[in-house]
Amino acid sequence: MKILQLCKKFPFPLKDGESIAITNLSSALTKLGCEMTLLAMNTSKHYFDGTVFPTPLQHYKGIHNVDIDNRINITDAFMNLFSDESYHISRFISKAFESKLIELLQQNSYDIIQLETLYLAPYIDTIRKYSKAIIAMRAHNVEHEIWERITENTSSIPRKWYLNHLTKKLRKYEQAQLNKYDLLIPITARDLEIFKSFGFKKKAIVSPIGLDGSDYRENNKSFKRDISLSFIGSLDWKPNIEGLEWFLKNVWGDLNKENPTLQLHIAGRNTPDWLLNRNIPNVTVHGEIESASEFINKHSVMIVPLLSGSGMRAKILEGMALGKVVLTTSLGLEGIDAQHLKNVLVADTPEEFSKCLHWAYNQNGQLQKLGSNAQKFVNTAYDNLSIGENLLAAYQSFYAVKKVRKVVS
Repeated sequence: MKILQLCKKFPFPLKDGESIAITNLSSALTKLGCEMTLLAMNTSKHYFDGTVFPTPLQHYKGIHNVDIDNRINITDAFMNLFSDESYHISRFISKAFESKLIELLQQNSYDIIQLETLYLAPYIDTIRKYSKAIIAMRAHNVEHEIWERITENTSSIPRKWYLNHLTKKLRKYEQAQLNKYDLLIPITARDLEIFKSFGFKKKAIVSPIGLDGSDYRENNKSFKRDISLSFIGSLDWKPNIEGLEWFLKNVWGDLNKENPTLQLHIAGRNTPDWLLNRNIPNVTVHGEIESASEFINKHSVMIVPLLSGSGMRAKILEGMALGKVVLTTSLGLEGIDAQHLKNVLVADTPEEFSKCLHWAYNQNGQLQKLGSNAQKFVNTAYDNLSIGENLLAAYQSFYAVKKVRKVVS
């Protein structure tokens, strides 16, 4: 099948969940015989500056990126208060991107147009006009749910009001688009149930983030040393910053007093100055690092203290694939069918985080067993090629039905 994949950001480097999800699935579909073409927005926030495309993207037959400036503009944000449009969505509407899309649709006959996230929905009418391809929406999250949770956790009253205003418009837009897609591809079964509760009535297939186990080589030396914690994630993404701030404020102080040798290592793209310049006992801030796997492998426990967000957390899957012990919140584990104390640790309060760390300290060398269970779980439940096969089968079945209907009509 010929598939055109539309993305709201250039999916490289592979250091955030969205880029990992986009690249891994397209790689699996290519291995299964599909011809993949990428059309990505090259945004100011995630700008790719280069003409030679990186090795992890070499499976694409064609790669096209369009520069757009979607930075938040104070004037536009203010004027949006008096508009029915979602400001979250309008920042991704680009004439240049639409022109490139039209060019590709006129020059090629695609079987599937795969929209990666809700932010590509504004281009549905253009696709319908210039192509007969099936439009599939891969919903990485329930987008408005992320912002509902961020709003709920915001203490500033003016900011809370403003975020609530924006979130209501995003929710209205997300619900209005649901039945415009030919096929919906949520990342989790939980998200699909939410979409159904909002009135979604068409075809859907759950397609989680997949990993290739051969890409992850565990290093168990960390289990032979004193326990240390790692945190890694894009530090320009609100849920990551929010969760990390909460952990440092509410958990780390008492935890470090109880365990004065415990070390926390933080890494991530676009680390804010306030974090780089902050002097916190036994906390090392590395900023952006070259290899996420090498960083994770140096520490026995990986923390993911998320308080908001939606969909799945690719970094949790990566930590588990490397055989590490992942300590996260119930919300962080949403969409991943792992179990507390079997292949992951779950804590939602400072007391529970402390209890989990005490449990880890008292395992007498058995902590590695939990990490090994995690690795086996991910390799079985989230194998990238198997996930690709399931989606391709759904595409082929949907396409066959469409052809039969066309002949009958």
